[in-house]
Amino acid sequence: METDVKEAVPKYNSITPAQYLEMERASEYKNEYYDGYVQAMSGASLKHNIIASNIAAKVDHFLNGKNCRMLQSDMRVCTPSSDSYMYPDALIICGKPELEDDKFDTLKNPSVIFEIISSSTALYDKGRKFFFYQQIPSLLEYIMIDSQKKLIQLGRKQADGSWRFEQISNPNEILNIKTIDSHLPLLEIYFGTEI
Repeated sequence: METDVKEAVPKYNSITPAQYLEMERASEYKNEYYDGYVQAMSGASLKHNIIASNIAAKVDHFLNGKNCRMLQSDMRVCTPSSDSYMYPDALIICGKPELEDDKFDTLKNPSVIFEIISSSTALYDKGRKFFFYQQIPSLLEYIMIDSQKKLIQLGRKQADGSWRFEQISNPNEILNIKTIDSHLPLLEIYFGTEI
């Protein structure tokens, strides 16, 4: 006698990149796109926002008059194959921006990407998101900043295309962003967070 319950496998409809962009441009809320599927983005905590503001203030000031600029979380980026569209918490672009189309809202050539992670986003930012980010040829550094403890994980693209990671956790250490030759003390990144 058979005791297994047979249920239909749920079907999930995937959408094309063009359908995603049309939907996203009309939406009030941000959504990311991965291989045909849309993922809603959640809001950010106070600590997350303070860290993002600290980084933006320091990097923006450092880049004044240089050929690179800092952009914050509303700038969407895509992979070369357009199989994913993501919103980094912040990014640095060096040189002339390359945009996907004439809507001027999707960047193809970030140089540095920052993600501010929490317990709910850590696996996602270190896994799936990084998998897609590393497909972007211009990306040289991927910086993940923990929003719950003083911890930064920094990935750098090597000459052979592989990625090498290091951790920074001592409050007296400095985050060196080699792409722009900038140095950010951890204490300044976490200033005002009470971490």
